[in-house]
Amino acid sequence: MRLLFCGDLVGRSGREVVLQHLPELRRSLNLDFIVVNGENAAAGFGITRKISDEVFAAGADVISGGNHSWDQREALTFIDAEPRLLRPLNYPPGTPGRGAGVFSAGGRKVLVINVMGRVFMDPLDDPFRAVEQELSRHRLGSTVDAIIVDVHAEASSEKMAMGHFLDGRVSLVVGTHTHIPTADAQLLPGGTAYQTDAGMCGDYDSVIGMDKRVPLERFTRKLPTERMAAAQGPGTLCAVFVETDDRTGLAQRVEPLRLGGRLHEQRPQ
Repeated sequence: MRLLFCGDLVGRSGREVVLQHLPELRRSLNLDFIVVNGENAAAGFGITRKISDEVFAAGADVISGGNHSWDQREALTFIDAEPRLLRPLNYPPGTPGRGAGVFSAGGRKVLVINVMGRVFMDPLDDPFRAVEQELSRHRLGSTVDAIIVDVHAEASSEKMAMGHFLDGRVSLVVGTHTHIPTADAQLLPGGTAYQTDAGMCGDYDSVIGMDKRVPLERFTRKLPTERMAAAQGPGTLCAVFVETDDRTGLAQRVEPLRLGGRLHEQRPQ
């Protein structure tokens, strides 16, 4: 299978670059399945039903979330009715929505798991235990054909630990949240594709997607400021491309993808 994971979609710039390129990428890379992290899609804070509908219409099969999943309160009212919209799996029991799901991809099955780290983040339930419990119900290459794990976390060490924890049992472990694409796309020894952070889909002439002015004021003057807003310049699409073995579901290749905006462009060979 051919899989694409797009990093955190930030504001209008991120939406525009994703909506522009996703249909073409599905065709040119012959993609079977696409996941987009959408927790910053609405002006940098959460996601709305309208935005999620637009991203699905452009070709995304699943939208994952993170610590901003509930910033748009309407998400609490429609997430239960939209199984393709995920929030972190390790929220406490009773939280609206779901943190994992099995989805169809041309007759094959893809399990997507969205989990949030705890280091420098909200003190949620243990992400390792949550993923382990979810995987107890599925087996790569048997009950499902591919497994994608979005680790929404601040610390690179926690993301790397999750990659090694799941090596050989899932197709892809990819980090989100820090908005900077890392240069460590690799196949782990057991056959799992890994990248510490996919980067963001948004304007890189910014502070992690936010207009520079307010974050600079906060860092340099340490005074209360207005609410941060997403930067509005040309967006860059940052993603991770993975090709799996149809027999085992493990990865055969992994490559970063960057299109548009300020970063050096890179496409899978």
